[in-house]
Amino acid sequence: MGLASDYSIIRRHNGHIAVDSGIGAGTTFNIYLKASSQKIEKKRVSKRKSKVFTGKILVMDDNDMLRSTISSILVVAGNTVENTDEGSKAIKLYKKAMKTGKPFDLVIMDLTIPGGMGGKEAVEKLLKIDPNAHVIVSSGYSNDPVISNYKEYGFCGYIAKTIQR
Repeated sequence: MGLASDYSIIRRHNGHIAVDSGIGAGTTFNIYLKASSQKIEKKRVSKRKSKVFTGKILVMDDNDMLRSTISSILVVAGNTVENTDEGSKAIKLYKKAMKTGKPFDLVIMDLTIPGGMGGKEAVEKLLKIDPNAHVIVSSGYSNDPVISNYKEYGFCGYIAKTIQR
């Protein structure tokens, strides 16, 4: 949300926002809202547990830190993870895993790999090798037609990345 939206929401709740900023010191926003005198009812927590996917996952992303973070999260969740930085390497890893009889259950591919094979080209080649491959596209470019029509390109889902500049 933008600061104007934040300000509007805070004002509608009879609140106040204060800003303290200094060169080289950063900026601090203090938000003040009135406490409610209403009793809050506790919501019932569902006894149903979410299904958690665990399996062998291949992660392809050219950003080392992002690839490492995704892989670490997936490992903590109980998955076996291999990763690579480019599409042609992902294809080789996928073929190797199939030959060993321990194929990947899921592949997560970055859409754009500068100077290398990105997800759009890689998924085409991967689906020729294994038409039943489960591949998710990952991108920070939400306006790319592949993201809005991921199934048409052979992906089974997408993950939107936030790009920090």
